[in-house]
Amino acid sequence: MNPELNPCFQLNLDLAGRPCLVVGGGAEATEKSGRLLDAGARLTLVSPSITPVLQEWSHAGKLQYFAREFRCEDLDGVFLVVNTARANPGLTQEIFAAACARNILINSYDQPAFSNFGMVALVHPGHLRLSISTSNASPSLASRLRQDLEALFDEEFIDYLEQLGRVRQHLKKSEPDREKRIELLRALVGDFHLKGQLHYPEDWRQQVEALLNRDKS
Repeated sequence: MNPELNPCFQLNLDLAGRPCLVVGGGAEATEKSGRLLDAGARLTLVSPSITPVLQEWSHAGKLQYFAREFRCEDLDGVFLVVNTARANPGLTQEIFAAACARNILINSYDQPAFSNFGMVALVHPGHLRLSISTSNASPSLASRLRQDLEALFDEEFIDYLEQLGRVRQHLKKSEPDREKRIELLRALVGDFHLKGQLHYPEDWRQQVEALLNRDKS
């Protein structure tokens, strides 16, 4: 088995109010920072330079920014770290070793050998969270699936899920019978269905074989 093809263990992690660190200031740092902020993390960012979006979040007080290179003391008290700085392999190894020594969760972007958790492709219309992982077999396919699924969930779905949440909270207060609550809530989604069809590239098997044999000719 390919050691990089790790299915991992899927879970939802509560980061509300927890101190988290992002190393790096490019596009990946922006995307990962946005996801951490959405989860309620108390975020610190370390990088000599950052994107305009990250700069805006810093000025708005959404995150704490240090305009410098990473230092090991940046990990003090941190619950989780995401390293998006790929250009320096030595730095990646240093951050990973320091995080592991402190039993800190760490993800090094696109470097599973220096990660102890993975950040999956995420579909998140409204309150919905769908995580997509290919066990690192094809991040490109995970990204393609994310794009297609994002297009599927429209504004009506976002409103539908929002109203389902409102009804659930209302029934928690107004209906003391738990089984009755479950029955009423299930009735609201009984006719909801997700339908789809997979479309594969033409001659994909031949394309794969050609790529696998390109260095043999």
